[in-house]
Amino acid sequence: MNPVRYELVFSDDTGSAQDVAIVERTSSKGPGGHPVYADPTGIIRAEISDRDEVRILASGGHQDPAQRVLARRLTPTDTAGSQDPSGPSGKAARPDAPRPSDRGV
Repeated sequence: MNPVRYELVFSDDTGSAQDVAIVERTSSKGPGGHPVYADPTGIIRAEISDRDEVRILASGGHQDPAQRVLARRLTPTDTAGSQDPSGPSGKAARPDAPRPSDRGV
């Protein structure tokens, strides 16, 4: 059974974590037949396999889907809120920090 929620960590070319988004399973299947997960806005959509392989799906025109994304399973007891997810360092994300949706992801 696939998890209900994942934390997606978007990295730059150096592998440094840049942005974190919480996504939840939808009723859709992706091109590879795996479940599609989306953030609350529907802008970030990803197909995630049972081996945690991530394929970012374009949710609109003129997008260049991110290539460096790590999916971390969230358990039902995880308390990370989708409104202000914690970054990889455990600190709350800055409200003025660029979000994946700001970069066209």
